[in-house]
Amino acid sequence: MITFDIKDLFFDRSTVKRAVDKAKRAVLSKAGAFIRTTAKHSIRTRKGSAPPGKPPYSHKGTLRRLIFFGYDRSSDSVVVGPVGFTRSTAPNVLEFGGKATLVRRRRGKLVRERAAYDSRPFMGPALAKERPKLPSRWANSLRGG
Repeated sequence: MITFDIKDLFFDRSTVKRAVDKAKRAVLSKAGAFIRTTAKHSIRTRKGSAPPGKPPYSHKGTLRRLIFFGYDRSSDSVVVGPVGFTRSTAPNVLEFGGKATLVRRRRGKLVRERAAYDSRPFMGPALAKERPKLPSRWANSLRGG
């Protein structure tokens, strides 16, 4: 004779929610890592300026080093981008173009110049390149225990 409890026929709601949340965090974190890596690899070390519309060139490596990602629990999303530029608008100007104040030293004095810059996007193209791969990362992310 086979016996079973009626509760065995239903999902344990809290267990399923925990498993889904854990899988979601893992998949979003991996997606953030891949987008970050793609953005970092798009920034090449070269002399001079990159052509408008292409990712910027790196001279010292600061921009590449300061691209991070993080999972945000409050919005259930992942945030990817450069951090640590508290007093500089350089990453924003590089990504979208615009005007910025350039500070140079000429003959021992600091000179401030206002200049317009064309966009040299690096985060948008990285997301566009990784976007088609995102659905396959969700496949089999939730497995029964």
